[in-house]
Amino acid sequence: MTNLQESLVREFLRTNRSGAYSSSTLVDCNTRKYHGLLVVPVPELDDENHVLLSSLDCTVIQHGAEFNLGLHKYQGNNFSPNGHKYIREFDATTVPTTTYRVGGVILKKEVIFQHYEDRILIRYTLDDAHSATTLRFRPFLAFRSVRQFTHENATASRDYSLVDNGIKTCMYAGYPDLYMQFSKKNEFIFQPDWYRGIEYPKEQERGYASNEDLYVPGYFEMPIKKGESIIFSASTSAIKPASMKKLFVDEVADRVPRDNFYHCLVTAAHQFHRKEKNHDRYLMAGYPWFKVRARDTFIALPGLTLAIGEVDYFEKVMKTAEKALCDFMDGKPGNGKIYEIEQPDVPLWAVWAMQQYAKEVGRDKCFEMYGMLLHKIVKFILDGKHPNLRIDDNGLLYSNGRDKAVTWMNSTANGKPVVPRSGYIVEFNALWYNALKFTALMAAEKGDVEGAARVEELAAKVKESFVETFVNEYGYLLDYVDGPMMDWSVRPNMIFAVAFDYSPLSQQQMKSVVDICTRELLTPKGLRSLSPKSGGYNPIYVGPQAQRDYAYHQGTAWPWLGGFYLEACLKLYKRSRLSFVERQMVGYEDEMDYHAIGTISELFDGNPPFHGRGAMSFAMNVAEILRTLKLMEKYSYQK
Repeated sequence: MTNLQESLVREFLRTNRSGAYSSSTLVDCNTRKYHGLLVVPVPELDDENHVLLSSLDCTVIQHGAEFNLGLHKYQGNNFSPNGHKYIREFDATTVPTTTYRVGGVILKKEVIFQHYEDRILIRYTLDDAHSATTLRFRPFLAFRSVRQFTHENATASRDYSLVDNGIKTCMYAGYPDLYMQFSKKNEFIFQPDWYRGIEYPKEQERGYASNEDLYVPGYFEMPIKKGESIIFSASTSAIKPASMKKLFVDEVADRVPRDNFYHCLVTAAHQFHRKEKNHDRYLMAGYPWFKVRARDTFIALPGLTLAIGEVDYFEKVMKTAEKALCDFMDGKPGNGKIYEIEQPDVPLWAVWAMQQYAKEVGRDKCFEMYGMLLHKIVKFILDGKHPNLRIDDNGLLYSNGRDKAVTWMNSTANGKPVVPRSGYIVEFNALWYNALKFTALMAAEKGDVEGAARVEELAAKVKESFVETFVNEYGYLLDYVDGPMMDWSVRPNMIFAVAFDYSPLSQQQMKSVVDICTRELLTPKGLRSLSPKSGGYNPIYVGPQAQRDYAYHQGTAWPWLGGFYLEACLKLYKRSRLSFVERQMVGYEDEMDYHAIGTISELFDGNPPFHGRGAMSFAMNVAEILRTLKLMEKYSYQK
């Protein structure tokens, strides 16, 4: 903890399942513009999150001597006030807990983010002290979007009002009031000032502007006795000070301890939950900058819910997503909360998600819940109603991705896709074949023999065309085929044709695909997005935006792709590959102590030492690791 090279790269993330979050490094030194103790959506302004309370510096005062426990990075690589040197211990098993030692003073700090309320709670406990001790708290305010910076200005309001054991203030019109309160009576000293030139190294790494000024309205001060606990609350609503201690205890009791790999992943899975006031349920695609995305929702949904026995949450999210998908298919405007619903593979991933639900609860229940949706999706595609998806005479789906990215490989440069995947796209058609076979099975079981036969006939045509179009003489699958244009790059998208329940490939073809993925794409952190033997391999995701865009899908490794790869291995080789899958899981378990602790980063470098990059927590990665653990359990019981 006292070695900043080690501690500044480790972050914590706490969410409240309403879209807000709290995040910083383990030593409370913000290194991203997205970091903050209280980061909340402000729908009246836009659909972004906003940093209200950036940080809170605590100072221990004894005999007139002040020891500031805070830490900020200023321009010129200057750190101040170096409070990390007082840290003696950090533990995040249940809630992030930091123990400071200043001479004879031992102070413990515990941080928790309240479920479904935009409120951060911090409990300070004086474990030991040999003389009278006073605590001083200095709040650093930002009141800005996570995408922007704030700088000293004359517009910011300095007004504040006293509330129970604290103050409320609001720097700019349109923002909610920020209530800062304590469980104990205190004195607030109004001493307004701007702290200038605070710097965020993670933004520097990403080639962005990286410094800002933060406003400090003054400080709170109060005595604390040995054994006493004081709770601080920052929120967009007031709280009764007398209720804080019980609320803190109740919230701690509601947490799953991060005491092993599985529990870390379950807790991470819950962090993607988002519940709106109208009771709609969503899955965030990741933190800190992702919103709700349609493709991510359907891919992550089975792993984040079914794999951990939370069927009810699958149904709640699916209910919201189904309405958005139906609105799109009916040509109606959606609610705007789920982005990229228009992408051509989204309905196909929805069918895949329903298929996973059927495996969990049975096909009868699945048909009862989603039979109408399944029929509607297949009819929508068959009738050619999707604006960028057509069925050709060979039964394959064609999508135009030359000018606009239409697949998960969606990075762009100069307004054009970096990887312009277009025409017959391999995973689109693997999904299509799988969807047709699943639909035919469901129709046959419900007595629609004629309808099932028609779908089976189309599936047979797709199977033949798929092999003819994508299988090449080198034993792997072309990534996409658009007329005379064929992409011979070795990419991971072919693994879906093996992993899905219904594959158009023969057993030998499936084994060949898995072998090539193993040799050229496999890393301890999932599959590379491009083989090192293919042209344009760029495995290190660093540098300015343009540089990162070109690397995003050109060799970086993705754990969620690794999930489908491991499913394909288990499908082909059954129990004989269990020990291999277990070894792959170790690569992810190591990540629990790095980057954002207890969760999985968005992507990893494709070359050793496979550093985590991008967003600190990514839903599809967590989901597929959880689903792999469930598959391991299933195959370990099979003979």
